[in-house]
Amino acid sequence: MATEPAYFRGLKKERRNPAVRVVVEAKGVDPVRLVRFAAQKRDVLACDEVWCVVDVDEFDVPAAVAEARKHGVHLAISNPCFEYWLLLHFESCSAPLTCYDDARRKLVKHVPRYAKSGLCFADFAAGVDDAIDRARSRCEVVGTEHTRNPSTGVWALVLQVV
Repeated sequence: MATEPAYFRGLKKERRNPAVRVVVEAKGVDPVRLVRFAAQKRDVLACDEVWCVVDVDEFDVPAAVAEARKHGVHLAISNPCFEYWLLLHFESCSAPLTCYDDARRKLVKHVPRYAKSGLCFADFAAGVDDAIDRARSRCEVVGTEHTRNPSTGVWALVLQVV
C-alpha cells in the first residue's frame, strides 16, 4: 500500500473517525488530474469535503492550486514530499530538502525500517500532535506550501481527521 493511504487509514483507525473515507488514485498522477478526479468522487460519494495529498515533485503545482479552487477541492501539499510530514512527527526541520532522498535519510534515523510501500502507522501515532504543531509553525498561509521548502499542509487535513 502506498505511504499516504496507509498513513491516513492508520490515523482514521487510531482516532476512531468513521466519517473519514480514503480513496486512492494512481500514484504519480499529475495533481491537476488528481483534483478533477477528487471533484468527481465528491459528487458521486456526496462528501462534505474532499482533499488531495500531493507532493511538489516535478509537477505544475500552481495549476493544481488554481484547479482546486475552481472545483472546491482542498490540497495538502508537501514540499518536497510527504516524508517531510512524517519527519515532523519526530523533529523540527527547517533546512531545505532538495528531494525525497533528503527527507528519507532524516526519517530513517527515527524509523529505521521505514519503507515507502510498507508504512506502519504505529511508528508515527505518538507524534501526530507534534507534527501538526511543527508543520503549522512553518506554514504562514495554508495553500502556499509549494513555495516554501520544506513545508507541508498535511497538518490542516489531519486536523479534520482528529
